[in-house]
Amino acid sequence: MRYGIFVCFLCVTFLFSCNNDDNGDIVSVPPRLLSEVVAEDTDEIREFLRTHFYNYEEFASPPPNFDFNIRIDTIAGVNSDKTPLMDFVDSLTVSVSSNEFIGLDDEDDIPHTFYYLEAIEGAGTSPTIGDSTLVKFEGSLLDGTVFDASTVFGWQYLPGTLRGYHNGIAQLNVGDVIIDNPDGTADVGGAGIGLIVMPSGLGYYNTPPSVLIPVYSPLIFKVTTGLFVEDTDFDDDGIPSILEDVDGDGNLANDNTDFDDEVDRRATPLPNHLDADDDGDGVSTRSEISDDDGNIIGPPYPDSNNDGTPDYLDPDTN
Repeated sequence: MRYGIFVCFLCVTFLFSCNNDDNGDIVSVPPRLLSEVVAEDTDEIREFLRTHFYNYEEFASPPPNFDFNIRIDTIAGVNSDKTPLMDFVDSLTVSVSSNEFIGLDDEDDIPHTFYYLEAIEGAGTSPTIGDSTLVKFEGSLLDGTVFDASTVFGWQYLPGTLRGYHNGIAQLNVGDVIIDNPDGTADVGGAGIGLIVMPSGLGYYNTPPSVLIPVYSPLIFKVTTGLFVEDTDFDDDGIPSILEDVDGDGNLANDNTDFDDEVDRRATPLPNHLDADDDGDGVSTRSEISDDDGNIIGPPYPDSNNDGTPDYLDPDTN
């Protein structure tokens, strides 16, 4: 089953949920307040982390033929003496803006905390939220219902995935070498193995892609982190994707320097990390940061009128 953890690159907002009324008319149901939902999610997640454990003993002393998969179970009965997940996880808090959701724009930014576990630390370094990363994953609800999985490594451009997911991956180390297997397949040596638990505001919130995922569901992702492309430049404009986070809030989807111009031209709005002409002046970003020989200048990038805005983000210079 492949419903995908990816969110549409071009969709930085969610659609209304709709229900039929008794007359057969469509009734728009606006999303619930972020502050209300995240409080419920946080309580549910923390209770889950306090009452469940993972197979940490197997990771500490791997038995013969151990498959190095994270398994989660309830602390009860014969497992009543197990150490809860809460004692192993770290956490990170990011802000979620209500204006990212259609029909929900009357709240301040709301802090959302996700939790992550590194069962095995990868031998390499960590990707940024803007990098393409080689990953295997399994996505599930807190009750264990699996809604998506990949049993082989695949490349994921992290800005195109759920916010909780790509922020979580960025906290984990990857592997360090490709291993060619005798059967012609390949694997990654020194890969990391981890777990990410996120509130629904960092997941699918009120528009899940599958009937397997109820609205406002916290999510779990078990991940194996392989390799990553350092300083990924997805739109090939000469600016690494991570540097296209102009406002520095860790969310590449809300950085669109020429949004108003794109709307006026009835063009599809593209965030800077997907736009080869970030300021919409008709001169490509790559041209505005290159010398006559095509070599990239910067960072810092050229600012010909010294107004503090580099030329590639300033439509008044080219």
